[in-house]
Amino acid sequence: MTETELRQQIVEVAQAIDRAGFCPSKSGNVSARFEGGLLITPSGLPYAKTKPQDLIHLTLDGSVLSGAGKPSSEWPFHTEIYKARPDAQAIVHTHSPRATALASARRGIPAFHYMIALCGGADVRCAEYATFGTPELAANAVKGLEGRKAVLLANHGVIALGGSLAGAHTIVAEVENLAGQYLDLLASGLEPVILDAAEMERVSARFAGYGKVG
Repeated sequence: MTETELRQQIVEVAQAIDRAGFCPSKSGNVSARFEGGLLITPSGLPYAKTKPQDLIHLTLDGSVLSGAGKPSSEWPFHTEIYKARPDAQAIVHTHSPRATALASARRGIPAFHYMIALCGGADVRCAEYATFGTPELAANAVKGLEGRKAVLLANHGVIALGGSLAGAHTIVAEVENLAGQYLDLLASGLEPVILDAAEMERVSARFAGYGKVG
């Protein structure tokens, strides 16, 4: 993929999550690995007005290589995730409503549905709280993502990583869907039936043979 194509895809994903209502008040961000570093959406620019040339090129230590604006304030967790996870080629962060509501209760999502396996494990954890844009939040996110492709951030939102932008986008959208279903179950007073570890391993194996996502 050329740089032009990658920049265009990042903008398209950012605009798609914005249209879905996942990024109120210009929240959220999107990045992809590029030339030993990453391309990331800029800070404070509405996604509807963001153009490919507005993206910021960073090194993995956060140094700006190109771009006229400031990188997203959440660049620290993007860089730390890329350093910790060689499998991550793209990261999508949102404040999608249902996932953020669950994160604000500091509650993860258990394996009440087999689609949890899409997120890389038997649950979606909720990482410990830290102030946005800080090294502490970055460390908490990396820890919460161990063995996973998605994590809730306490009182904040959700992060998804993928082997492609399309994969990360798919996962962050599924986390929002699962969070909504789980909240609906809790609100109804019904007790979710949790699938056991053996079943989640079987599901993961079937996903591996069914088609690659993320």
